[in-house]
Amino acid sequence: MKFFIATDHAGVAIKPDVIAMLTAMGHEIVDLGPFSQERVDYPDFAHALCTEVLQNPQTQGILICGSGIGMSLAANKHVGIRAALCHDAYTAQMARAHNDANVLCFGQRIVGLGVIESMLHAWCATSFEGGRHAQRVEKI
Repeated sequence: MKFFIATDHAGVAIKPDVIAMLTAMGHEIVDLGPFSQERVDYPDFAHALCTEVLQNPQTQGILICGSGIGMSLAANKHVGIRAALCHDAYTAQMARAHNDANVLCFGQRIVGLGVIESMLHAWCATSFEGGRHAQRVEKI
């Protein structure tokens, strides 16, 4: 799987760890920045990532900010993006299985690296179930 990843200044510190985890799982990663902890506006990076995901079928995105809330709000403004704010492996699994989420959002200040790793494994191992969930996703 090819992933685009972006953060704001609050997510920069753990981005290398997330990239390393995904790379170890065999995924291709494209880092859209930022590349320093200087203050930036999270919507700029969320919009850039969503544009890439929408223009590149069969890709997914990961957005990280302090809480994950701002990134998820900005991402979900894009038609065709289903960004899920997750806090654990279960929410990541359900976001993929029931909501066909294509962007994983989380907060650096909320979850630790162990939880992030379990979320990434759950996200990557789970496919959309379709069925009754497909008609619901169509209504979004």
